[in-house]
Amino acid sequence: MSAVVTEGAEAVPTNVSDAVTGPQEPGAVIPGAGPSNRPGERATVRLRETGPEEPPRYAPEWLELREPADADARAHDLLDPLRIRLANLPGKAGLVIHDLGCGTGSMGRWLAPRLDGAQHWILHDRDPYLLHFAAVASPRSAADGSRVTVETRRGDVARLTPDALRGASLVTASALLDVLTREEIETLADACTGAGCPALLTLSVAGRVELTPSHPMDAEIAEAFNAHQRRDGLLGPDSVTVACEAFSERGATVRLHPSAWRLGPAESQLTAQWLRGWVGAAVEQRPDLAARAERYLQDRLAACEAGELHVVVHHSDLLALSRPTGSAA
Repeated sequence: MSAVVTEGAEAVPTNVSDAVTGPQEPGAVIPGAGPSNRPGERATVRLRETGPEEPPRYAPEWLELREPADADARAHDLLDPLRIRLANLPGKAGLVIHDLGCGTGSMGRWLAPRLDGAQHWILHDRDPYLLHFAAVASPRSAADGSRVTVETRRGDVARLTPDALRGASLVTASALLDVLTREEIETLADACTGAGCPALLTLSVAGRVELTPSHPMDAEIAEAFNAHQRRDGLLGPDSVTVACEAFSERGATVRLHPSAWRLGPAESQLTAQWLRGWVGAAVEQRPDLAARAERYLQDRLAACEAGELHVVVHHSDLLALSRPTGSAA
């Protein structure tokens, strides 16, 4: 595979690391790890028409940095019921999988090699740059050696309908539910259950963080961060509960499983970025915390650099098995 794929006049790197043009400024937060500088920016799937095109929120280097922790955290226990459901689908044409807010394609790289049979992945994201990475770095073979193919679409969760998912075998998403509103989650549930399509929705924030050793400000920062996650009608740590209700009310069988990040000395780079973003969001929500939070952050970063800090960031994975319909492939 060549080093770059040319798209128009712009050469786009095919490796995420090649996209990083230089070292981050001291104390800088990689976009996606924490709050942006532009209030009102949303996640990488465009959720609704809001006027002028928004700049991307997630930098590819943040998604690359978190990918190993995501892979370790994902709930393997949900795979067997998913495999059983997919094995019982009618037809032999292979699986069609829609990955919403795919970013650089980490879900496909994790899941495709764990499922048997030919697979066609339809990768949705609002950022064409990230779609580029996802396409070129996608896996080429399934667990049994069957072929995996991909296509990309700039997507809008709010416009998903059962017809848009006609022929789909599975819908997947990572770290998406918590940046949706109740209406958007209901739209997603309507689309999946209306198409009789199962959904594997992973790594949604649970609102709980454990830091060892503890610090007197841990709970205060966590509370402010969770409030930040709920701004502007977003559900943040309430999203999994709302999604369970939405899918269950539409006849789906819902399974939940924890999927926590467990960060120690080996993940210090990710921990440091996460800390900056976590504290930054808390201060954006509560500016009165700024002076104390800065001291707190420096203490935590020093412990991280010394290999003395361990962090558990709780997430939840959700598998919704909708009742099959004639439209499921």
